[in-house]
Amino acid sequence: MKAINYVYCTVFALATSTVFSQENNQVLVTGTVVEKATNTPLEYANITIESTTNANNITGDVTDATGKFSIPVTPDTYKIRVEYLGYKTFTIDSKEINTALSLGTIAVEGDNEVLSAVVIETQRAAVELKLDKRIYNVGNDAVVKGGTASDVLDNIPSVEVDSEGNVSLRGNESVRVLIDGKPSGLASNIGDALKMIPSESLDRVEVITNPSARYEAEGSAGIINIILKKGSNNGINGSVTANIGDPLSYGTNASINYREKDFNLYTNVGFAKNKTFGNSLNESQYFDENGNTSSYVDEYSKNTRERESFNGNFGFDWNLTDKLIWTQGFTYRKSTGDNPRTLNYSNYDANRNLLYRNTRQTEEDDRKETVEYTTDFTYKFNEEGHQLYVSGSVNKNTDIEDSNIATINQANTVLAQDVTKATENELRHIARVDYVLPFNENSQFEAGYLGNFNEIGTKFNINSLNDAGVLEPNDLFRNDLQYLEKVHALYAQYGNKINKFGYMFGLRWEATEIDVNQFTTMDFNNKKYNNFFPSAFLNYEVGSNENFTISYSRRVRRPRGRMLNPISNYSSSINFFMGNPDLDPSFTNAFDLGYMKRIGQLTLTSSVYYNHTTDATQFVRRVDGVNEEGIPITISGPINLATEYRYGLELNANYNPFRWWRLNANANLFQVSTRGDYTYTDFEGNTVNQNFDNDAFTWNGRINSRVTLPSKIDWQTNFMYRGGQKTAQGKILGIASVNMALSKEVLKDKGTIALNVQDLFNSRKRIMETNIAQVNSYAEMQWRERTINLSFTYRFNQTKQDRQKDQKRQSSSGEDMEEMM
Repeated sequence: MKAINYVYCTVFALATSTVFSQENNQVLVTGTVVEKATNTPLEYANITIESTTNANNITGDVTDATGKFSIPVTPDTYKIRVEYLGYKTFTIDSKEINTALSLGTIAVEGDNEVLSAVVIETQRAAVELKLDKRIYNVGNDAVVKGGTASDVLDNIPSVEVDSEGNVSLRGNESVRVLIDGKPSGLASNIGDALKMIPSESLDRVEVITNPSARYEAEGSAGIINIILKKGSNNGINGSVTANIGDPLSYGTNASINYREKDFNLYTNVGFAKNKTFGNSLNESQYFDENGNTSSYVDEYSKNTRERESFNGNFGFDWNLTDKLIWTQGFTYRKSTGDNPRTLNYSNYDANRNLLYRNTRQTEEDDRKETVEYTTDFTYKFNEEGHQLYVSGSVNKNTDIEDSNIATINQANTVLAQDVTKATENELRHIARVDYVLPFNENSQFEAGYLGNFNEIGTKFNINSLNDAGVLEPNDLFRNDLQYLEKVHALYAQYGNKINKFGYMFGLRWEATEIDVNQFTTMDFNNKKYNNFFPSAFLNYEVGSNENFTISYSRRVRRPRGRMLNPISNYSSSINFFMGNPDLDPSFTNAFDLGYMKRIGQLTLTSSVYYNHTTDATQFVRRVDGVNEEGIPITISGPINLATEYRYGLELNANYNPFRWWRLNANANLFQVSTRGDYTYTDFEGNTVNQNFDNDAFTWNGRINSRVTLPSKIDWQTNFMYRGGQKTAQGKILGIASVNMALSKEVLKDKGTIALNVQDLFNSRKRIMETNIAQVNSYAEMQWRERTINLSFTYRFNQTKQDRQKDQKRQSSSGEDMEEMM
């Protein structure tokens, strides 16, 4: 692991020191590129500055959204070219540059011959770094072709998806995941919903680490907003992708849109059949009341997951008038899965002598279905940016899991049998009104309302084999839970910019009522909260390429899904996860100090952050009884245990050392300190006190490298490392993994062939050590072993220029949507 750390530090140092060492001797070449006929700024025009005296001294950049560029160079004599394919090249053959040089406005004119024969080669940057968020353009990311939205998130810096599908941001699982700006997914685990969406359906992912008052207050770590593809080019056009993989999997996905002057119809549909293998182990050493070893139990499992899924969304935009736009969308997702699992466990005495071995076989089928309808109205007033947005949506999710579990001894005799059925139904209604009023180009007022009404019903039934060999209801594990949530929210915020200084202040009020009803035990809990969530953002522009920002917001994490469900699985007879229906929300005060600087081909962003959380949720483990074989049962679950202090440093770098090589690196170093005590009564009636004060430092990092090889083959490598971390009851060990992909444009750039490998070295495992009074355990969990995918994408009536413009329009519409959240 020291070697891995060394590689990380070396790459980061090389990427930065090379540029910084030249900075003091550099001067800026600036200018603006516009289209001559319309005076329209040209984004992504290519600027090349090449020394006439030193062939190795060459640099360049592309213009921003306003057509501007600013490129540092060392004093020399240069040839300067401004190129935008489809337009005539602007050239300065020789220019001596010793001081800052402004080229003013460069007007380029269209070349009719070039326009008919050349395809524009520009594309969006893979990562767009902004002060309040990072935007990852994943629509053409070869490394996740053939995967799911979960795979996409897991390849994004600062974001992690663990073996159970839980999403975390900066190492914090209290993150709000949105799809097209709305909560959308299965209640128990957003990871289940993400695995139903093919990666080809995603256009980009927006990571917002400290949201303002316009956003929902849910998620103390921030918000991840997944934007699905939505075509907007004129006429009919789109793309089709097909893929095949090992273990045997295959699928297809199509994105099509048809646009006329006042109407845009779009659809994205996909089918996939996936097969993956996983494994786990849990080695436990048990102690008696005197602290002496009493026994050992080793559990080893292998599982296969086979899933068929269909994903489709359909919608249209209709310009009813020149000011009023009506948008409607319908989404349907369905998946069925077969998840057989074999768990072998061996029982030993205190001297590690084998007593017996048993096998627990589980045959599990699951069915998941999502239906969503959304209707939006946007009215644009006469003034630029002055608009009213009204939206309503209804979302219904169903998740059903059936299992047949049999415990068999070495003589192939059935010792126990259980048949389980878990059903979860979710119905969500959302109403939203947002109003934006700009006073001038630098100041703006926003206000809005959000109503979020959610109902979740969870039932778990189990029939167990009795002594007479007959299946009968097992009331010990039966569960019928209802979760009702009503949230009414109002917000207002005002922002202004004065010269180089900008500010934005906002206040959000949320009235929340939550009912957690346990019909099995007739236990009913009603909780009401009225909370204010202020936010403040200050920004100072040192120059066009350097910014400072400081921000504050108050956030909340409301428990839901498996966190509340007392019975969530029965896959092991001695290791259980159990939710806690009496959990309270956790509140967080989040502070963030950010810095961004562009230096030639290098863009650096850094953030120092601090979060203070009260009633923080902690996962604790305890021994609670023994099973029918006399083996101790270990229970893990969440409680409102502690006050949490989280502070860290996040670094991001985008660097293009050469035209053929692009690097993106991210590192997050943080410490989590918890303070709290846990007292409970064990199964023997003893009172157990445990102090959970803990200080844990860790770091995570990623490097994404894109290299253009000969024959225009793109080679992409993602290296990820998750550092080890100490917990109050043990530790989590560090892991490293690598994803890799090769892709090539074919058929005159109408097609793309991509080959990718997820977890190249098959090293991605969650490894934990737990040490409590009654048991020491070592556990490994590998949700999915290495997979290989080959995909082919064909685009019709869509050039690279069209794709660039389409992506830019989608990005702009996304900005509008976020402004109104």
